Amino acid sequence: MYESDFERKLCTYIKSLGGKAFKWVSPGARGVPDRIAILPGGRIIFIEVKRPGLSDGMSIRQKKVRELLEKLGCTVWRISDMDDLKARLRDYGV
Repeated sequence: MYESDFERKLCTYIKSLGGKAFKWVSPGARGVPDRIAILPGGRIIFIEVKRPGLSDGMSIRQKKVRELLEKLGCTVWRISDMDDLKARLRDYGV
């Protein structure tokens, strides 16, 4: 499965929960996560989407941005399959 196919499934699932997963494009700021998921109740999750099968796949820049966002108190996930997404959302209370 391609990363883009998985990303579409992720967005459809977030929408089925009553949320929205916006594509994050930030000119001049490389390494930002692929999606900003806004869920009912105002919960916000930054999601880095990777195709299934990659052990990590995050660049050094992506890891630095993730670290910065987490230091600011944000929730940042690296997701590569629907089972992982669903389990994390359950643990998150969605």
